[in-house]
Amino acid sequence: MELDAQVDRLVRNAQDHGLSPLAVTTIAPVLLAVAGQLHHGEYYVLQTLEQGWLMTTLTQRNQPDSQKNVVYAYPSLKDAAESQVANLDPQVMALPVPVVDILFQLLAMKPVDSLVFCETPGQNGQRVEVRRQDLEFLVQSQLKQAPLGEVTPPPDLA
Repeated sequence: MELDAQVDRLVRNAQDHGLSPLAVTTIAPVLLAVAGQLHHGEYYVLQTLEQGWLMTTLTQRNQPDSQKNVVYAYPSLKDAAESQVANLDPQVMALPVPVVDILFQLLAMKPVDSLVFCETPGQNGQRVEVRRQDLEFLVQSQLKQAPLGEVTPPPDLA
């Protein structure tokens, strides 16, 4: 699905997320800009049977007190199925999710620090990290540029 079509669907379903279509339209340029830097229109996200996204906690070897929670997004079903994370739990499945939806969901996933997009199928190398903090900053900047009174961000949006 093309990125513009993904945004249009997100705007049409904005009220399902407790947002006005105008609010989603206002932040759409941010979502499109970030999604446009990625290589795929959809990624496979590991999910539990209850459709909760699987979060992985990463710890630096030299700083064990420094942790971050990430969600991996894979370019193909095969890559998701072969990931170390998927192999740990047989109750985990990989489902395709449009990239704009993934970015939009990151704004609401407070325990998640970053999304890690694996870009090259069959290779473990090229990855792009999108930090929630950076995406929130871009969204807040976009909302501040909106004409006064037209968009009021909900209190739980970054």
